[in-house]
Amino acid sequence: MLKIGAHLSSSKGFYAMGEEMLAMDANTCQFFTRNPRGGQAKEISASDIDKFKQLTQNNHIESILAHASYTINPCSDKEETRLFALNTMIDDMKRMEWIPNQYYNFHPGSHVGQGVEQGISYICETLNHLLKPEIKTQILLETMSGKGSEIGSTFEELRQIIDRTENGHLLGVCMDTCHIFSAGYDIVNKLDDVLENFDSVIGLEKLKMIHLNDSLTPFNSHKDRHAKIGEGSIGAEALVRFVNHPRLKHLSFILETPNEFEGYKKEIAFFRANYSA
Repeated sequence: MLKIGAHLSSSKGFYAMGEEMLAMDANTCQFFTRNPRGGQAKEISASDIDKFKQLTQNNHIESILAHASYTINPCSDKEETRLFALNTMIDDMKRMEWIPNQYYNFHPGSHVGQGVEQGISYICETLNHLLKPEIKTQILLETMSGKGSEIGSTFEELRQIIDRTENGHLLGVCMDTCHIFSAGYDIVNKLDDVLENFDSVIGLEKLKMIHLNDSLTPFNSHKDRHAKIGEGSIGAEALVRFVNHPRLKHLSFILETPNEFEGYKKEIAFFRANYSA
């Protein structure tokens, strides 16, 4: 069965988010742990979480993905910014304990001119404080487009983070189709080669979730501009091949396209109609 969903808001509560997920024929979803452009997190309601967990159990929903705020930068050149990132992520991990055994995705960050080496050192420093064997949430590094001083646009950079983190074996990867295409990985014409490269550098067993997006900008543009499915430079045909690839089709796919409810529902229906079980 195809596991596909969209980025939804949890501002009205998790149960309301779950109902919206089911209404668009989704069986997974992504949500922000807090205000994506700020640091505020909504108070969690135990009764709401209980209803949400019952809903997921009744509808055989296995996995959902939490997304960290855009405001955190664990490899900033400013100590207070790195500390804010660490404290925010620690708080996020505590909040994720309400829905254990799920996934938490974050952007590795931007080194802001310090260089990749120093940036990765700072990211690993944050993860060394955060990653403990008893954590019931798997933390995922997101593949990035490589704009500016962004870290994580190459598989080798992600591998370095994993290798240099004390409990790096606990880390996974969330692959964003828009980002990797923009970073120079040709998933349109050379998908097998890209996956073989990922497997040799990181290992496909580390790939846990997919952000399924078209790209407004061309191949190797190093821009982060998501497009609706079929309205970008990747194209619907290539993305259908992506979700049907034998090495990927077991994963969960999250749409982050510039859509509201009806648009997501239409895209989910499109992929379901073009999925080979």
